[in-house]
Amino acid sequence: MSRLFVWLQYLLPRFWMTALVYRLARIRNRRFKDLFIRRFIGLYKVDIDEVKREVPGDFATFNDFFVRELEDGARPIDDGAASVVSPVDGTVSSAGGIQGNRIFQAKGHDYTLEDLLATDLQEARRFVDGAYATIYLAPYNYHRVHAPLDGRVTAARYLPGDLFSVNTATAAHLPGLFRRNERLALHFDSDRGPWVLVFVGALNVGSISTPWSGEVRPRRTGVVESIDLANGPQQVARGDLLGWFNMGSTVILLTPPGACDWNPSLQAGATVRMGEMIGELQHA
Repeated sequence: MSRLFVWLQYLLPRFWMTALVYRLARIRNRRFKDLFIRRFIGLYKVDIDEVKREVPGDFATFNDFFVRELEDGARPIDDGAASVVSPVDGTVSSAGGIQGNRIFQAKGHDYTLEDLLATDLQEARRFVDGAYATIYLAPYNYHRVHAPLDGRVTAARYLPGDLFSVNTATAAHLPGLFRRNERLALHFDSDRGPWVLVFVGALNVGSISTPWSGEVRPRRTGVVESIDLANGPQQVARGDLLGWFNMGSTVILLTPPGACDWNPSLQAGATVRMGEMIGELQHA
């Protein structure tokens, strides 16, 4: 069934479906959007006790609810001096060491740093033999993305691509999934070296938003777009908001060799919450 689901996606009008979901999620008719929100909460068992605003009345659209803020203190940020924290709520797809320039996707599948980042070889080489963590955000998860480390933003790039689903079944059977799909890569530098957080687009992800890029809509083709950094903060602190998915997807965190060790519990299938420690910086 998993293989059938993957092959079915080749036949689906992925960009048309995503554009339709984008429009439906922004309908402001109160009856429609309230019904949409309530049905979504019931279907996916969304925890609304920690939501900052009243549900559904305080949300103008379904998308407004989807990218909801949480109550202050709902996600405490680990304050250990050497802590690397989870940037999102989600489920670990895979985490570990980068083998040379190759990142593990699923059994039998991997992809290269160069393909993921689509940047010059010298930049990709900074992460050879480093570490990665791939975290999937299910529909019921909190969908805002936060900084796992302190850092200074050095580049932001949008990479056009496809819109395959990024669920477990697709990751297991579609080679090069994360380098095929559209993505937005945020590059940072710090006193512990560089790090990158990649927002991976997917089927029904109507757009990706960050303070630097604003809202970015999917584009099937085109050149890599360098984003003007003047629109957002130049420095971020651990836990600061970096952006959000307008519908769910995946993030990939990259660190250079020798920079950090992941917690032993950071294994495929583990659930994580934004702000909890997932690793520890070395030479702190």
